[in-house]
Amino acid sequence: MDLAEYKILTHTYDEGKMASTAKNRTERTRRQPKPFWADYSDSELLDMRICDLGLRVKGTRLEHRIEQLYDELSTRGLKFRPHCWLSDEWFTPDGIPGIAIPFYLAHPRLERLERKQMLEVEGGSKATCMRILRHEAGHAIDNAYKLGRRRSWQAVFGNSSIPYPEHYSPKPYSKSFVQHLDMWYAQAHPAEDFAETFAVWLRPRSPWRTQYNGWPALQKLEYVDRLMVDLSAKKQLVATRKRMDPVRILRKTLREHYDEKKERYGVGYPTVYDRDLLKLFSAAPEFSGNPAATVFLRANRRYLRQAIGEWTGQYQYTIDQVLNEMIDRCRELRLRLRRSERHSRRDLLVMLTVQTMNYLHGGNHRVAL
Repeated sequence: MDLAEYKILTHTYDEGKMASTAKNRTERTRRQPKPFWADYSDSELLDMRICDLGLRVKGTRLEHRIEQLYDELSTRGLKFRPHCWLSDEWFTPDGIPGIAIPFYLAHPRLERLERKQMLEVEGGSKATCMRILRHEAGHAIDNAYKLGRRRSWQAVFGNSSIPYPEHYSPKPYSKSFVQHLDMWYAQAHPAEDFAETFAVWLRPRSPWRTQYNGWPALQKLEYVDRLMVDLSAKKQLVATRKRMDPVRILRKTLREHYDEKKERYGVGYPTVYDRDLLKLFSAAPEFSGNPAATVFLRANRRYLRQAIGEWTGQYQYTIDQVLNEMIDRCRELRLRLRRSERHSRRDLLVMLTVQTMNYLHGGNHRVAL
């Protein structure tokens, strides 16, 4: 089985550095007083309520990234500026032309806690943060101009009023959708299809005309290009600055927040790996001198979850739960390596990728943005 079969089409173009229309900006932040909780232990920090952290966007790296988003919109001839606020996750509320950003991006100490709890920081790097901001800006401009109600929009993307699915089963190699965020997110719902298409169109120096040449998705990009020219001369229909679930009203503790998040993105289905595990490992006496499968899995755990998370777009936390189940099952069956560690690592990477892909195609993955 060729591992390349499971790699996803992603951008191969360097996004480069965005030149500000006003002046070149850096991500140097204004000097701020150190938060009183910055040196707290994880346990102490987890007992704090989110509303008591005193978080804000001003003076953080987020402020500069939001400014970059505004510059990109201006460069494309748009006057629209989505307002942004801190909340408990990434989202754009229905009917509101603004973007909620997860609170942990407001301070490095909170990012470290997020990584420790969830094994990754969604939007933690500048590149990934900008990709999500562009996507959410697509939802926000949709709300601002009520684009989903237009017949022309519906003819291209579908009916935006249909309910969101709890899960979706994407077609990884479909050329009818752009590739921007992971998990083929454009396929989740017509509104996500538009937001993803908008994000690809908005990206600075995006070579979308050549990149998607010959794809049905190109027609969607060309429609967005025409639509944005039309909007540049029009006043937005919805101008509310309302904020949903801002951090100042989130009274749950960080511990409660992460307990809920882990439950949401956990695996939660029975162990079904025996057949595959017994292809890689064995309890037969002739392998008794080989390393234990549990030791091997733990040693390769970080590499596996990072590699597979990158290729499939699944939360590393979810992949880690799959690995936990495998480790438990290997312990119960007293399995040991059949082959060399090098061969076993390669075979395990393929097997775990397949299991994750099966998990995705079974509809058991997140609809998060």
